[in-house]
Amino acid sequence: MQNKYLLIYREIAEEIQAGKYAAGEKLPSEHELVEMFETSRETIRKALNQLAQNGFIQKIQGKGSIVLDARKFDFPVSGLVSFRELAANMGERHRTYVEKLELKKADKYIRKQLEVSSASKVWEVHRVREIDGEKIILDKDYFNQSYINHLTEEICEASIYDYIENELGMKISFAKKEIIVVEPTDEDRSYLDLNGFQNIVVVKNYVYFDDAGLFQYTESRHRPDKFKFVDFARRTHL
Repeated sequence: MQNKYLLIYREIAEEIQAGKYAAGEKLPSEHELVEMFETSRETIRKALNQLAQNGFIQKIQGKGSIVLDARKFDFPVSGLVSFRELAANMGERHRTYVEKLELKKADKYIRKQLEVSSASKVWEVHRVREIDGEKIILDKDYFNQSYINHLTEEICEASIYDYIENELGMKISFAKKEIIVVEPTDEDRSYLDLNGFQNIVVVKNYVYFDDAGLFQYTESRHRPDKFKFVDFARRTHL
């Protein structure tokens, strides 16, 4: 049988995610929770500690348990969607800030990622993604100019994928992805509202056209509390 404190933790966590308790609101006191769940104070404290460890509440001495904004935005690992498509589907208020747009010779690192020569030029695009007033993603994109000859700030602010597929008529097909956790750089701290977080999630994308041409390398740098990466896997029976 499952520990009662875990059942209480899950019930309260689900209520927070469903909006019963809003961000900034206080949970009922320990005494009230003891009566609500007909259990011991020790069990309630274990449940509250679990909620705090998983980012649902902040326990403040003298004030009780304050609900945090625990919403996370699902980013499908195996899918290929633009930020604009994803945010629109989630119904969140979103905005993109283009911080850098430059056509330049690829340095050694980018040449290796895009598999291009030392003479090749790439578009370097840095975009900050804001959702509900918080800047929580820094996208650093590199596009092989031999595929994408023209970019503007307006295109980058709207949707580069929409431009590629609907204006250039090219078909984006698949991507290879790598996910790591690193310490934030000074650049991350400058652009993102990190709120004291000491790590960020970095998703590296290598994106290909349907002819298997590698045209884009991206480092998408995420504040860790706002995102979960989801995938679907099926066991193959040999």
